[in-house]
Amino acid sequence: MDKVEIVEVGPRDGLQNIGSLVPTAAKIDFIRRLAAAGIKRMEIGSFVSPKAIPQMSDMDEVVAGLGPLPGLRAMALVPNSKGARRAVAAGLTELIFVISMSEAHNMSNVRRPVEASIEDFRLTLAEIDPDKRLHIRVGLATTFHCPFDGVMDEEQVLRTIHKIARLRDGLEFALSDTTGMALPGHVGRVARRCIAEFGDTASWAFHGHDTAGFGIANVLAAFEAGVACFDSSAAGIGGCPFAPGATGNIATEDLAYLFARMGVATGIDLAKLMDAADLAASFSDTPTGSHALAMPRARLLSPNGVAAAC
Repeated sequence: MDKVEIVEVGPRDGLQNIGSLVPTAAKIDFIRRLAAAGIKRMEIGSFVSPKAIPQMSDMDEVVAGLGPLPGLRAMALVPNSKGARRAVAAGLTELIFVISMSEAHNMSNVRRPVEASIEDFRLTLAEIDPDKRLHIRVGLATTFHCPFDGVMDEEQVLRTIHKIARLRDGLEFALSDTTGMALPGHVGRVARRCIAEFGDTASWAFHGHDTAGFGIANVLAAFEAGVACFDSSAAGIGGCPFAPGATGNIATEDLAYLFARMGVATGIDLAKLMDAADLAASFSDTPTGSHALAMPRARLLSPNGVAAAC
């Protein structure tokens, strides 16, 4: 492949685990900086209960304050039909639902068995999108490893994906290393099986975390298996509040720099992306896991190392 898509998840997955509330204006500034850097698809937040995720309590204000951003596909995570209705009412046409591949994690995350989540997903689609006009992504949480059950059984995961895929053609699935503990061989094997078994009826992305330092290696494993869409977060901020021990996302600037060095196009301006990453890093006192942010900026952006337009 000579190009990939990097999906920025910082405004949602990146911010949701930060304890101090980030002002609405700062969130809007963050999203606009990311869009200016060439990010074409972005998780701008989630329509969830403010009691569950206080950081997302201002989603309606964020969407209204952003206004139109030409060229940006804005996505929002929704946990149920109520959240989906709010997102659609706000004008969004791309929604993300999360279903865990692990019973224990699904119970921790949404307090229901996996089968119940699949049925709720089916009913929600019938309610909010009977004409199949929305773009729907399903985040397959704990595809590889669960914080409660350990390494996931591949056959169990594939069986669950088949149940979800039967509900509707054209779904996008994000194979998610929720805990950041997956190994590259496991990632590559599952990605190849999914692409082979589902053909053109679904599309695939990889959503990784970097808890054990395997994030970039897992991206490469998924890329070599045929995945061309990757989630990441500016400055590597974020983590799952319902997966004990899970740390930050893979840093967007690390991915952009990696693919630029490989000669794979992303459409991202690395210099402008670093500006957004600097802002992201300022939102939390936790040290960033970004390698690009730790490099001397002149070296990172040197024409001898990488062109500014990746």
